Amino acid sequence: MRMRRYSHSGEEEPGIDLTPMLDVVFIMLIFFIVTSSFIKESGVEVNRPQADTASSQDKGNILIAVTADGQVWLDKQAVDVRTVRAHVERLRQEQPDGIVVVQADQDARTGLVVQVMDQARLAGVPDVALAASTESN
Repeated sequence: MRMRRYSHSGEEEPGIDLTPMLDVVFIMLIFFIVTSSFIKESGVEVNRPQADTASSQDKGNILIAVTADGQVWLDKQAVDVRTVRAHVERLRQEQPDGIVVVQADQDARTGLVVQVMDQARLAGVPDVALAASTESN
């Protein structure tokens, strides 16, 4: 008697291999995360005065906002003007090469803006800038 041999071939069902596509997606995700720039905000919107000579700052900045009603905002929270120095010292440890930018509302008291700038200088920041917008903004 003859025996029949049934050989089961090792063929698999044809399918799409998704591994290269997933690799490309993860590489693109990493690329966009690394190249994206995150905009820091002080936590409150101010109406900045206009200046024809205003220029943009490219470095990482520590933003301090002074509102028209006398509030000082730093790192998205309202702070007392006497604590600005301590906050700036803490933020300078994270960004040693950053400069301080004071975003003062055009109706803010000049004395308060000067106090904020003075506190930043006492924290060891040599460059304190005052934010302004150009005519086109």
